[in-house]
Amino acid sequence: MDGHRPLRLSVLDQSPIAEGSTGGDALRNSIDLARWTDGLGYHRYWVAEHHGTPMLACASPEVLIGTIAAATSRLRVGSGGVMLPHYSPFKVAEAFSMLSGLFPGRIDLAVGRAPGTDQRTAVALQRDRRELAPDDFPQQLAELLAYLGDAMPADHPFAELAKTLPGLPERPDPWLLGSSPQSGIWAAEVGLPYAFADFIHAVGGPIAKRYREQFQPSEWCKEPRMMVAVSAICAETDAEAERLAASTRMAISLLYRGRLIPVPPVETALRFLAEQGGPGLPPGRRAIVGSPSKVREGIEEVAREYGAEEVMVVTITWEHAARRRSYELIAREFGLRG
Repeated sequence: MDGHRPLRLSVLDQSPIAEGSTGGDALRNSIDLARWTDGLGYHRYWVAEHHGTPMLACASPEVLIGTIAAATSRLRVGSGGVMLPHYSPFKVAEAFSMLSGLFPGRIDLAVGRAPGTDQRTAVALQRDRRELAPDDFPQQLAELLAYLGDAMPADHPFAELAKTLPGLPERPDPWLLGSSPQSGIWAAEVGLPYAFADFIHAVGGPIAKRYREQFQPSEWCKEPRMMVAVSAICAETDAEAERLAASTRMAISLLYRGRLIPVPPVETALRFLAEQGGPGLPPGRRAIVGSPSKVREGIEEVAREYGAEEVMVVTITWEHAARRRSYELIAREFGLRG
């Protein structure tokens, strides 16, 4: 983190579906939260991609990005991310070119290698089910960047397609997502900004350091840019924040046992955790939970660990009002200006 620049704060939204509500409710809540955080002074708003789960409604980031960008005025809006192995790089390039044409200078395209689902659903997403899709992410990424940068070799059969992207001359800012060492290596090799999912795998400090050391400048990024995504829940008191966090802890605990559920009400979650003998998260995951000062301290500590100039906050609560309030308290504590 650069000591001369204030830490940027952004939002990662997984469109959580609360027990007793619908996916449509969750998506409308996402639009509401985007408007809210736009006014609070957050820098960017990314929407995730997950499939085949009753807990998250974020199956198609590009659909939600356009709606959110239209509903806001200042936020950069993007994918957190597009799970590229499911898709044709050209189709992704076209979709995000369209978004960039509609919302110039505001669209991010962050891509990842993870499937965002189980293997059965990953196969269902494939056009050809005769065999599993090849693990050729580096080639997919290179093709995608070649379309966006009009850098396809002249003798490539798809070379002219880069000139047909509908949003030209606008184009999205590409990022690479990751939660493992390999993603950091790829981001450094191709010269992309890098966003690490600490809320999935809280061991990324050395990975971020290696990314910075090995970074190769490119047309997309002249120097390494590091962002870290953290799980955080903020309330007026530590006790209230811990109470709200019970919903996520129950859902994640069951996820690790292969059981997918909507986000449970707090009281249901508290009873479950009491029966299980404790509120702990599975190994390798961490969350920043507490009062505004405690959450700020935690966010700044993670930013220092990663050398990050930006922190993206993902917050899941059963009540949408509590999620709105959490982002408000964090914005106020950091002195964001809407």
